[in-house]
Formats: sequence, structure tokens, C-alpha cells
Amino acid sequence: MADLKTTYMGISLKNPIIIGACDLVSDIENAKKIEEAGAAAVVYKSLFEEEIELESLQIEEQIEEYSERNAEMVSIFPAFKHSGPKEHLIKLKKLKNILNIPVIASLNALSKDTWVDYAKKIQETGIDGIELNLYSAPSDINKTSHQIEKEQINILKKIKKVISIPISVKLSFFYSNTLNVISEMDKEGVNGFVLFNRLFQPEIDINKQQYFNPVQISCEHENKIPLRWTGLAYGKINGDICSSTGIYTGSDVIKMVLSGASCTQSVSTVYKNGISHIKNMIKDINSWMDLNGYKAISQFKGKLSKKNAKDPYFYERAQYINILLSNETIIKKEFTR
Repeated sequence: MADLKTTYMGISLKNPIIIGACDLVSDIENAKKIEEAGAAAVVYKSLFEEEIELESLQIEEQIEEYSERNAEMVSIFPAFKHSGPKEHLIKLKKLKNILNIPVIASLNALSKDTWVDYAKKIQETGIDGIELNLYSAPSDINKTSHQIEKEQINILKKIKKVISIPISVKLSFFYSNTLNVISEMDKEGVNGFVLFNRLFQPEIDINKQQYFNPVQISCEHENKIPLRWTGLAYGKINGDICSSTGIYTGSDVIKMVLSGASCTQSVSTVYKNGISHIKNMIKDINSWMDLNGYKAISQFKGKLSKKNAKDPYFYERAQYINILLSNETIIKKEFTR
């Protein structure tokens, strides 16, 4: 039997399969089943600052609704400080105490102060690491890409000063130069990079002429994006790479490791195929490694990255025309339908 152990963010994992942030992980019973199925670690669902702020405003509105119904009632509701992410942190700590596998927290804040404040509170729960979900949709037309990147780097610097647990950043691929952003964050001592975030996309119902929230489940073909950037980044940074989005099977995990990933994150495949599917993924990785004579993950990690590939241009878009020209049969077939 092959040894599937790997390391991510300095954390030892029994295999490369991490279950990403989702509601499944936030349910204790499901989290236990995920552990029993063989997952190496879980990421607890994100703590979003806007959700906490909204909750705070709702409570304040409820207080104001009753606070001045008559002169006698003005002081019946004394001012108090909203507990903020207290319930989230309690659940996170409980999950860490119950599971034997590593638990990583996820955080998405808005202002610098709250990033730091929440990061410190999350560390106090005893979890193994923290994943910073840095993405937000810039709405200020005057803000440059350089300003956005500089702000994110500054957030990392501030957080690194106040917490000691490993830090990873979950990025989107909407950067002018993704590799440069990864490199600059790597210089700040980031322990890992999650490539990439599956972002919420708005939708419009043309019949009702209303906004609605579509189901955000990835498709298998979407793993080509993290595959490309994992292969390009491997060997150029000190931090570990965790490939995410469209990781459905053991074969998908193997592809990412071959391109340079230390591990992968899956969510959609668990929703679609059930928690027990994790066992199938692990079985497939074991079978492939045995078939190819690999005893450890390290023996093929990065084997087909740009750094080690015989064709270093494979990952670059400039080769697109060459690929088309070398597949004339496919082209003719597609264009003669």
C-alpha cells in the first residue's frame, strides 16, 4: 500500500484530500462522517465580516423598535456590545475538539482592523491553521490593481504579526499577474496558497426580472484553471499549493499533485456524490500509485510542473495555436459537424 502522507502549511496530512469550506463541515455529525471517510483535513466555513455586521444591525434595530415606546421604557434596554463572531467561534472550537484531523478556519473580512481582530479570535479556538479568503469585488472604478494588491499585502503583514498558527491565502485568478501576487505574498511568509476560490456569481431571472442566487457547484472541467497555475507556480515559491475547484475524483487529485500541488480541496463532489465518495478518491490514488510504482506522494509531486516538464511551454497560452495545428484530425471533426 502506498504512503499518501503529505504536508500543507507545515501541517502533516494523511493524504492530499481536504474538504473545503462548506455547510457540510459546519455540521458536527457530517464532519465526523467526513473524517471517517478518510479526509485528511477540513476547512470550517468562512467567517464573513458583512454577515456579522448585518446581524449586529438587525439586533440594534430590534432594540430600537421597543426602546422608546413610552417615556418609562427609554432605559429598559441598556447599551451592550454585540458579541460578534462568538457563536461561530464556539462552533469552530467544538469541531476542533471533536475531530482528530486538522481543522483549518476560513476568514473573509473587509477592514484591516477586523481582519486582525478576527484572526486573533480564531487562533484562540485552538485550530491548526487559518485560510484568508482575500477576494472581494472591487466597485471603485478609480482604484488600481496595484492599490488592491498592496492593501492585501498589508493585511497579511498585520495578521502575521499577531498570530503564530500557519496562514494560507485563498486567491481568485482575477489578477493582472497572478504569479507576481503569489510571489509577493510568499515573501511575507505565507505558508500556503489555495488556487483558486470559487466565487459567487450573481444571476438574473428574466421572467421575474429579479436577482437570485444560483447553486454554486463546480464542474469537473473547471479544474483546468488551478492545474495551469499550480504547474506554473510550483518551484517558484516556498509556500505549499493547494489546488481547488473542480476536484471530483482521485484522478483529479493525482493531476494536481503531478502539476505541483501538496494537496487539494473538494466540496462539490461531496455534495454531488456523497461523503462516502472520499473513500473512492483515496482508493483511486492508492491504485494509481501502486500501478506506477510510487511509494510516496513526494515521488511524483511536481513531476509535470513547468519546472520539470520536458515541454515548459505546455502551461502557457502562447502554445494554443501549436496545439491546434498538431491536432488537425480533431479540428476537422469539430468544424465539419
